Amino acid sequence: MMMKHVGVLAAAAAALSFAAPAQAVLFNFTLTGDYSASFQLDSSPVPDVFDGSSFTIWDVSGFPDAALGIVDLQFWTGDEAGGFSIIDFYGDAYLLDATGSQLFSGSTGAPTFLTGTYALADLFGPGSYTLVIEEAGTTPAIPEPATWAMLIAGFAMAGAAMRQKPRKLAVAFQQG
Repeated sequence: MMMKHVGVLAAAAAALSFAAPAQAVLFNFTLTGDYSASFQLDSSPVPDVFDGSSFTIWDVSGFPDAALGIVDLQFWTGDEAGGFSIIDFYGDAYLLDATGSQLFSGSTGAPTFLTGTYALADLFGPGSYTLVIEEAGTTPAIPEPATWAMLIAGFAMAGAAMRQKPRKLAVAFQQG
């Protein structure tokens, strides 16, 4: 009976080991010019807020000049002059409003960033900027197939242990 369980576990582990792990692609954003910043975002982020003209991602880290070191990033469609805004929500300030190309494809509800080098201009002043968006690499999504295999194997072993006959334990009392 135990050999049957071992065979099932081996087959499940083999099947999962051949499955390709899901990947999430991170992009590096490097802004230079009158204002400089570097940060990373997922290539296809889930916006915290969106409408027909923009989407916003809350609490992006890597901004030491912001009140808590985090900002909200608002990305604009080409119909709204493109570019993006860096908003220090906790410090109640706009750190940058830059116009230029639309930096993403898809809708504001399901955007995908475009890699490349973009020239941006300050919406309210003479500043100019260069934004480079490039792939940072891939990070494995959680969980990987090996993790699933270990989880399934653990459940199978726990189930097999529960199915075994309980051992009888002899207890003797001695009066002293």
